[in-house]
Amino acid sequence: MEHDPDGPPGRVERSSGANDTDGHSERQLANRVPPIVLAYWVIKIASTTLGETGADMFSMTLNLGYATTAIAFLGVFAVLLAGKLALGRYSSAAYWGVFTASAILGTVVSDFIDRTLGMGYAAGSAMLVALLGVVLALWYRRLGSISVERIVSAEEETFYWLAFLVANTLGTAAGDYLSDELGIGFLQSALLIGVLLAATAAARYVTRLSPVFLFWVAFVLTRPFGATFGDLLTKPADHGGLGLGTFAVSGVFAAVMGVALWREGRVVSAVRAAGAR
Repeated sequence: MEHDPDGPPGRVERSSGANDTDGHSERQLANRVPPIVLAYWVIKIASTTLGETGADMFSMTLNLGYATTAIAFLGVFAVLLAGKLALGRYSSAAYWGVFTASAILGTVVSDFIDRTLGMGYAAGSAMLVALLGVVLALWYRRLGSISVERIVSAEEETFYWLAFLVANTLGTAAGDYLSDELGIGFLQSALLIGVLLAATAAARYVTRLSPVFLFWVAFVLTRPFGATFGDLLTKPADHGGLGLGTFAVSGVFAAVMGVALWREGRVVSAVRAAGAR
């Protein structure tokens, strides 16, 4: 089996040769990150929503504040990332643990920049767009690619997670800018971002735009989608939400992620078993 370079990320074509199957298994085993397929986006949206509700739970519901929560989750992110880099391969639990920590950290850092430092959503978003551009430019200059399909070295993975952290922070700021500063509201913001995500997915098939560019557009957009959806569920009715609370919503999305990761873990185990034969 091999990836179709002209098809959507994660698309696989049949090959008649056993060597091709073995080669695909070996490449997948060497990869430190998951394939970008539909399941990836489902888990990512659940994780980003959990990142929003989890950050609000610690910083607001438990009243730890943005700075304390940011420092705490910077430590959690650093420890989990060090473990993932040392692992040297893909693990569902390790990967999504780092990702969720980056989502929570990105949310609370965005809130700290926009609210505690008083920069505002627009200025904060502009600064983070520039920072993401710098990270991606350095990544490309150093390694010649910013594709996330195949990450096999610790250096590549370090750039990968740094870009993801900045993109998660940017996505939170952009979502807050839409729902709060522009006054669009949580539901309308989520619907608007959902339409933009659908257009980005369609562009993969009907335009000649770079798949790498479209990935990063979709990656940034899914963050405010999850954030505004999380706010819609947790914020009180007088703030435009449903008032379900951060504890309950965080628990539900943690359970959704748990089931999705269990299913993904079975697939990864099957790939490893095939590669070992």
